[in-house]
Amino acid sequence: MGEFVSLEVEGGVGTIRLDRPPVNALNNQVQAELAEAAREASERDDVRAVILYGGEKTFAGGADIKEMAERTYPEIAKFGAALTASLATIANIPKPVVAAITGYALGGGLELALTADRRIAGDNVKVGQPEIQLGVIPGAGGTQRLARLIGPSKTKDLVFTGRFVKADEALALGILDEVVAPDDVYAAAHKWASQFGGGPAVALRAAKAAIDGGLDTDLASGLKLESHLFAALWATEDQRNGMKSFIENGPGKATFEGK
Repeated sequence: MGEFVSLEVEGGVGTIRLDRPPVNALNNQVQAELAEAAREASERDDVRAVILYGGEKTFAGGADIKEMAERTYPEIAKFGAALTASLATIANIPKPVVAAITGYALGGGLELALTADRRIAGDNVKVGQPEIQLGVIPGAGGTQRLARLIGPSKTKDLVFTGRFVKADEALALGILDEVVAPDDVYAAAHKWASQFGGGPAVALRAAKAAIDGGLDTDLASGLKLESHLFAALWATEDQRNGMKSFIENGPGKATFEGK
């Protein structure tokens, strides 16, 4: 697809792969290619779930500091808006998304991982938002998605100090959802993603929209959103097939077409 980002699809699972040695730094080109890959993964019917992966050595080391350092205010404002929009495109993929984290996910790298629905990492991984050590703050979701995930107090500790967090603490904080041996990261992510290969794609999309949309509003509005999305599924073949199979064969035996 792109020079640094590709989308590889197999068995219903699409892998968005970063490959910009040595640390997968997120420059202008990478963020644009990430958005392009996310849009394609969203649109393709043969992609039922997505893995974000930076390879065996590292997930992503953040923004390209050498590129950023000499930018003017108008230039960095434009870059920051573009990076935020690119990561939003990934967060809005209407399918289950898992980040397979190796090595480290720092700064923009952690912000990229936070766009996923689940994060699986090696037990030697380090994560963090070290921007404060450069005299700046996270600018692509680190103060917002992280606070929604683990709460404001814990987020402030990480953002104020800029410290690196090891895998066991990140798991306890709720930044990571699963920790495995370093060599097993991609396989564990693929195992999680592949369970949706034959799943009810429309219902999964509705579930993600209800959960994410509800977090951005009050409870009453969230409940209305949920009710609307729930009722809309009665217009799908998957709902009819799923309920018919349950009545005739019991739970867990339905096959879905994603329609």
